[in-house]
Amino acid sequence: MNKRAAVLCAAAVVMAGTVTAVPAGASPSHAAEPARTAKLAWKGCGTTAQPTLRCTSLKVPLDHTQPDGKQITLALSRVPHTAKTYQGPLLVNPGGPGGRGLSLASFVASALPKAVSAQYDIIGFDPRGVGKSTPALDCAPGHFGPVRPDSVPSTEAIERANLKRARSFAAACGKKYADVLPYIDTVSAVRDMDAIRAAVGAPRLNYFGYSYGTYLGAVYAKLYPQRVRRLVLDSIVDPTGVWYEDNLTQDLAFNDRHRALMAWIARYDKTYKLGSDPEKVETKWYAMRAALGRKPAGGKVGASELEDTFLPGGYYNGYWPHLAEAFSAYVNHKDAEPLVEAYENFAAVDAAGDNGYSIYTSVQCRDAFWPRDWDEWRADNWSVYAKAPFMTWNNAWYNAPCAFWPTRPLGPVNLADVELPPAMLFQATEDAATPYEGGATVHALLRGSSLVVEDGGQNHGITLSGNTCLDKHLATYLKNGTVPRGAGEVDAVCKAQPDPKPLGSKVAARTAHGSTLHGLLGFRG
Repeated sequence: MNKRAAVLCAAAVVMAGTVTAVPAGASPSHAAEPARTAKLAWKGCGTTAQPTLRCTSLKVPLDHTQPDGKQITLALSRVPHTAKTYQGPLLVNPGGPGGRGLSLASFVASALPKAVSAQYDIIGFDPRGVGKSTPALDCAPGHFGPVRPDSVPSTEAIERANLKRARSFAAACGKKYADVLPYIDTVSAVRDMDAIRAAVGAPRLNYFGYSYGTYLGAVYAKLYPQRVRRLVLDSIVDPTGVWYEDNLTQDLAFNDRHRALMAWIARYDKTYKLGSDPEKVETKWYAMRAALGRKPAGGKVGASELEDTFLPGGYYNGYWPHLAEAFSAYVNHKDAEPLVEAYENFAAVDAAGDNGYSIYTSVQCRDAFWPRDWDEWRADNWSVYAKAPFMTWNNAWYNAPCAFWPTRPLGPVNLADVELPPAMLFQATEDAATPYEGGATVHALLRGSSLVVEDGGQNHGITLSGNTCLDKHLATYLKNGTVPRGAGEVDAVCKAQPDPKPLGSKVAARTAHGSTLHGLLGFRG
């Protein structure tokens, strides 16, 4: 989804003309209270780990400008407050677009200090079109089934094959969901969030979002500033590049993270035996990619699937030891099984699923303007590829349906001049999915916000992931609304967590363990 590799530097300048007016019907000055719905009927849906979890569904208008028109349902989950002090609902979102949010409520409730989480009704939700909400979109089942054409269009035939896939996906969505697609967008999802607030009877909303969820939160703040109580944004989307520019510049950041993985592997040459020179390790990786392009591993992992497998390493370095072992086994032992297993465990498109990808494209293609001339895509992506070959074309084809999307774009929301209670922003300096400039930009746009930076942090989604410094700021804010205040553009700095260590020399011990949080966050933002 978003921008290039960044260092802790001056706040990004918000350039005039890079964001457009609020879409029609989205004016914050006329944000009427949603019609009150019938009392929500919460029912037990918990597990042994979270026995208090409750679930329900909420009907909302497909088109919020027609409240008495066609209705859709949102699936909700809730961990109820238990403390005498009650601070209201805390709505949580894992990103995407297309990320499922029901299980995030349980995670946040258990990961926060009990004294803090007990003061909130923590509410997760599957956004419109997602997961257990209905209708749940699935434009083209099996669209990412292996083996796909090579992502790099080195020949006209490869480019034609990838273009055919992109066009067919867009056409399938338009044919199957013609009446729904005009309402799968960020502003409609934000209006759903306000309907949730109204349904639980809260005058103001507390919100905690990761990745694309930060854009949801920021747009909510723009449309309903008077209804924001607490706002936490972690790993922040740059709203000035939504979405075409964000994707192009994200490619550079992911290339940097891939090279960081190659350097990490080189440091452990005794374990992986792939060389101690990062450039030579990287050369072996691209040689592996070329070989898989000729003969996919297990008939399943070709060149494009290899990129899918290693892409999550750019989100979370806890995956590095598993990826390194699969890389080593293939190169040194001609053993393809670990690579196939890594693909099955980590591949980003598999994590999103057909439903997740259908919503991802539906939202991003509807939200903002995309070039309709493929010559522009071709020129832009070849230019970026020359600097960042790792995922540029993979990402281009992931987003390419937007060049042929059947609904017209709305245009992104102008987030300038948002006045709120103090908001809390968290950003890692080396985040690839939502690079540092996004956090700096939103910090400048949301007046009175506080920016906490994880200096040297490499991961996407940084709170509730083991960094006690970050988590202390989060807990303090949710407990009493206090934010740190610094003298410069950054209000507080936390030291990054150390790099992971190899799993050990026994290649047979391969599992897909990551942090609990990173298993919940949707890839591609």
